[in-house]
Amino acid sequence: MQVEQLTLRPRAGAPTADALAPLRAIRPGLLLVFGSAAWLQRVAAPLADAFPNALRMGCTTAGEISADGVTDDSCVITAVRFDRCRLAQVSTRLTGMADSTEAGRRLARQLPAEGLRAVIVLGQGVAINGSALIVGMAEVLGQQVPITGGLAGDAAAFAETWVLNQSGVHRDELVCLGLYGEALQFSHGSFGGWSPFGPARKVTRCEHNVLYELDGEPALDVYKRYLGEHARDLPASGLLFPFAMLGSDHTEIGLIRTILGVDEASGSLTLAGEIDPEGYLRLMHAGTDALVEGAEAAAQAARSMHAGDGQGLALLVSCVGRKLVMGGRVDEEIEAVAEVFGQGACIAGFYSNGEISPFTGNRECRLHNQTMTITHIAEA
Repeated sequence: MQVEQLTLRPRAGAPTADALAPLRAIRPGLLLVFGSAAWLQRVAAPLADAFPNALRMGCTTAGEISADGVTDDSCVITAVRFDRCRLAQVSTRLTGMADSTEAGRRLARQLPAEGLRAVIVLGQGVAINGSALIVGMAEVLGQQVPITGGLAGDAAAFAETWVLNQSGVHRDELVCLGLYGEALQFSHGSFGGWSPFGPARKVTRCEHNVLYELDGEPALDVYKRYLGEHARDLPASGLLFPFAMLGSDHTEIGLIRTILGVDEASGSLTLAGEIDPEGYLRLMHAGTDALVEGAEAAAQAARSMHAGDGQGLALLVSCVGRKLVMGGRVDEEIEAVAEVFGQGACIAGFYSNGEISPFTGNRECRLHNQTMTITHIAEA
């Protein structure tokens, strides 16, 4: 397995043949591309021309992650050549949020089942129910096939995201990659680093990912009361104060939910994933040190599953909310991950509107928010 990476900086033009030469030299079978909508539109055709035999997938971001750290309005292209693993890429159109479960089923059904070891999925990040997408995929694939990936970002605007696949750049597409072969080494880890505050509140009315009431009160009223002066900046300030999901016995289940939108008329909050109608929610907050420690814990979990020397690709999908909290110190969580894997791993990824990964220690895949998720890929 060989990995090469190219970062195109702001105000640069489309990649030239000379710039792409190091990527072409390894004859890649896969190109991962993360950048802004303008960048994806700019590089789609040149990459298709230069790499007609390579699978191409990527998405827009709230920040690009590379071996150099975190950049904005750049384009990170990571080329991967597998020597003993096979790849299959499929896509489907998402017709709306209500189509999320069936879209997951469509993706999974298109993948050849024989020898499938793992799946990476990228989806548009606004008009989608990420939890339902994963449910649909898992129904077809079963729990034995790990699913990782993330939902596209748009610099925290939550307005329009784009996905790159073999046919170009689309606002309404989902793309996934199936990985095959006994030589594949595929490990993963996820961790947040957020701390709860305030009491647990009972979910008394919700519908899918829309929260209407907490403890019998309009959810938006409760949320604003806790946010205080930060409430005037909703929904953007919601990224700084996500919810921890609790079970009916008040125990944390390891999932965090970000607020994507508010509805003043109904007093509701739209969260980034499904809500347990029998559960409880509790507000959370974090500081940079805790989030960096969380990223390091995710890396250690992924590294512990991998028996090799750390060589390969480390795919990082971290939440835009974490980036906003850390501000100018955001590179520190990438540095913490790089230290765990060492010089042998190429770092690539993006800041997202939702992270897809199994829980650390098992293969049950879930949609995460405000979490650093890491997928390490190598060949034995």
